[in-house]
Amino acid sequence: MLHVDDAFVIVDKPSGLLSVPGRGPDKADCLSARVQAAFPDALVVHRLDMETSGLMVFARGIESQRAISRAFETRVVSKYYEAVTHGLIDATAGTIDLPLICDWPNRPRQMVDHIIGKPATTHFVVLSRDAAANRTRVGLTPITGRSHQLRVHLASLGHAIIADSLYSAVPPAAGERLLLHAAKLAFPHPVHGEMQSFASPAPF
Repeated sequence: MLHVDDAFVIVDKPSGLLSVPGRGPDKADCLSARVQAAFPDALVVHRLDMETSGLMVFARGIESQRAISRAFETRVVSKYYEAVTHGLIDATAGTIDLPLICDWPNRPRQMVDHIIGKPATTHFVVLSRDAAANRTRVGLTPITGRSHQLRVHLASLGHAIIADSLYSAVPPAAGERLLLHAAKLAFPHPVHGEMQSFASPAPF
């Protein structure tokens, strides 16, 4: 736990752990169950992919859940991620504006669809380039919150995230984790409205 008060809990989720329970008893262990074991009033507000690590907020009680959920829906919440991608991204910064929709025959994969896809926007900035390893570290600010948005958007540039089993043409090495981390999270306090900001350095 990175922060606990009467209204919410901030947790740093490890890669490889589900945010919420999956189908079947083998997928019962998840971050929400672990948090609720310590704080029975903790309620889910948002999710991270199982492979993604980083900051998550759990509301304490229904009123806090409504307030924080509303902040996400109205895009008052600020989210920042770091990722490492295949290849050297030429641009120093930019915006990816590509509509997304579920690729139903291949779910949980998502795909770009300019006709019926839902709007999805991501700002990115190159943090560093490693020419020897042919990799780029990027900072990502999603404006929308579509499923797999950052993963699909970077793959659409031809720079899939390292160890992305769904969108990279290079399969992950044994034991290699997805190099995507939710590094910063800011939102209004659900009770008094003052902006709350939290940070977690990328562990890669």
